[in-house]
Amino acid sequence: MSTGLMTDLYELTMAASYLRRRMTGPATFSLFVRKMPPDRGFLVACGLADCLSFLEGYRLADEDLGYLADEQGFDDGTLRALERVRFTGDVRAVPEGRVVFAGEPLLEVTAPIAEAQLVETVLLNHLTFQTTVATKAARCVRAAGGAQVIDFSFRRTQGVDAAMSVARASRIAGFAGTSNVEAARRYGIPAVGTMAHSYIEAFSDEDAAFDAFVADFPDRTTLLVDTYDTLGGVEAAVHAARRAGLRFPSGVRLDSGDLGALAVRTRRILDEAGMERTRIVASGGLDEHRIAELREAGAPIDVYGVGTRMGVSADAPYLDSAYKLVAYGDRPVMKLSAGKATAPCAKQVYRGPHGDVVALRDEPPPDDGSEPLLLPVMRAGRRTGDMEPLADVRERCAADIAALPERITRLWRPDTGDVRFSARLERRRDRLRDELARAADGGGRR
Repeated sequence: MSTGLMTDLYELTMAASYLRRRMTGPATFSLFVRKMPPDRGFLVACGLADCLSFLEGYRLADEDLGYLADEQGFDDGTLRALERVRFTGDVRAVPEGRVVFAGEPLLEVTAPIAEAQLVETVLLNHLTFQTTVATKAARCVRAAGGAQVIDFSFRRTQGVDAAMSVARASRIAGFAGTSNVEAARRYGIPAVGTMAHSYIEAFSDEDAAFDAFVADFPDRTTLLVDTYDTLGGVEAAVHAARRAGLRFPSGVRLDSGDLGALAVRTRRILDEAGMERTRIVASGGLDEHRIAELREAGAPIDVYGVGTRMGVSADAPYLDSAYKLVAYGDRPVMKLSAGKATAPCAKQVYRGPHGDVVALRDEPPPDDGSEPLLLPVMRAGRRTGDMEPLADVRERCAADIAALPERITRLWRPDTGDVRFSARLERRRDRLRDELARAADGGGRR
């Protein structure tokens, strides 16, 4: 499928103007988050894999060029120049799964300026959305402690493509599985599921429904028990397992009511029946705050099914992200707009014992064992290596979050990571800001 029109119109008009003027010098754009969303002390970088796939396949097909000619009035010379555009640049990025903070680049693109401009919209889309969701999912995992968390969001995400991204992002953040079968197949995630109330209602009574399900799927006997009366449903699940000759059903799912109180009483019924190994699954409007409340109340829940509120990151559904030109050719550039000023030059981010330092790209690391976060992931339009296994990304995410202090990972009013500019970058920024301010004062108003 052609990817060339997956952009905002102004990207195409700017690129056309660059190409008409033979402005083909290398430009560096920096993608970063300006400020943290409410109640977020950290972010989980996610979406890079889709960015790289998009960049490798970038082109404008004949039908794209025809649309630009017929509907947007692009001239033949511009169309011929756009037809030749492929992404030939370099990309340095924070690997997926790493913890990041506002004010530091997640990704930097260096490419001929038209190429770097045309890919802005999709790069922002992938990284912004998937980082938002991965962060929300990581908070749910942290709230659950040792209990498992499952992605139940498919039917509520804002589009089918979003559902695929959510399943992958939540897996990176520590979710144990997904109900999304295609995502499970594509990404190697465990597929999980129970049954719907409609299944039970389709039978003459709850006993008949449970008997049929246990007979048909004896290795996945998690039974939904709240269609009629929750505790009666738990008793019915116990009897169905016994009639089938099973030592215990694999699980019972609570989907409504006072989940904490019901979980306590359900655990008692199961344990008295000798079914201590039957797991209690809870679902229904859950997020990290509700999970934390249930844990603090001592609810004996083994698995949390989390859907809508994670899949759309309901309390913080977007990031204030930006993709800004920081250098063109040998010339550093920056924006001076109030509240949206940027820092010039290609950069590196160093993480060390005293926080993160945003430095010039060619600047050596601090002498404290700091590690660089921005790594080469694409050179001359091609990936520098194979796509990482999801399990490796997942482990990296868990390790980064485990290394954070509680003041950053807490769910309410967290602090955020310490991010500062290096002295060399501050000097470069301040010098350029003064030069641009003098130029603005001396010109344009004569």
